[in-house]
Amino acid sequence: MEENKSMMPEHSHKMAMGRPKIAIVDPNTLATMGLKQILQNVIPIMSVDVFGSMDDLADAGADNYFHYFVAISLVLEHRAFFCERKNKTIVLTTSTEPTGQLADFYCLCINLPEPELVKSILMLVQHAHGGGKNHPPLPQALRTKILSDREIEVLAFIVQGYINKEIADKLNISLTTVITHRKNIMDKLGMKSVSALTIYAVMQGYVDIHSI
Repeated sequence: MEENKSMMPEHSHKMAMGRPKIAIVDPNTLATMGLKQILQNVIPIMSVDVFGSMDDLADAGADNYFHYFVAISLVLEHRAFFCERKNKTIVLTTSTEPTGQLADFYCLCINLPEPELVKSILMLVQHAHGGGKNHPPLPQALRTKILSDREIEVLAFIVQGYINKEIADKLNISLTTVITHRKNIMDKLGMKSVSALTIYAVMQGYVDIHSI
């Protein structure tokens, strides 16, 4: 048994022992860094690697990855490769109207403000995993209920775009109480942006992505 284990390719052994992996393949370094952070928040069970070219992806073992987020230029240049892996490929575009050539691929417009990009990725993940029912299991720390029932109510309204006064009116509580709940939510979760709160709320099932 030890001999067989030692003969395993190194990357295969790491794949067996590590978390499922996503690859971002795009020469635009700044754009990919932002996308990587969002993906790690949306799918925390996954690890995300960034590559500037197809050669870099090949060197890392392309088929070790469960999903590819790839610049449209690279998909067009390596169409045969990605057509064979269509169900694993998400095409990164700067347009909301992908060309007819790529109609069979999942497409994601990255030329959007962060809240809209987060929503697009969440909807993509929900769609790809049967309405969210077949997501990979979250880490135990994220499955634990951290917020009180009232804080969850306030969180749901925050991510749906309601301001503090509107939340106070809907829950029949004071504005000061809403502000306190909001601070406690951010402190407990260690999150400072509405985008991060949105990801958490949707992944926990506290709010439906279509209501945002």
